[in-house]
Amino acid sequence: MFSIEHDFDATVITLVDEGDTHLQEDITINAFEDCIVLEQLDPRTDLVERITLSISQLNDLAAALNLPEGVYSRVRNQT
Repeated sequence: MFSIEHDFDATVITLVDEGDTHLQEDITINAFEDCIVLEQLDPRTDLVERITLSISQLNDLAAALNLPEGVYSRVRNQT
């Protein structure tokens, strides 16, 4: 299950883990104009872990999800 909310400066997506066993904490994704921020509570430390991806890193991740093992470089438009 997931939710999508539009705030003033970001789109906020929350991913909720569903199932019977080994459930993980919710993940919140804040999509800003220049970066994506992923947040998840670590129940062992009770701290929110945060990862920030540039838009380029996000595009690389999206491409990598559909490719076999290997090393790749995306061609970027020079316009």
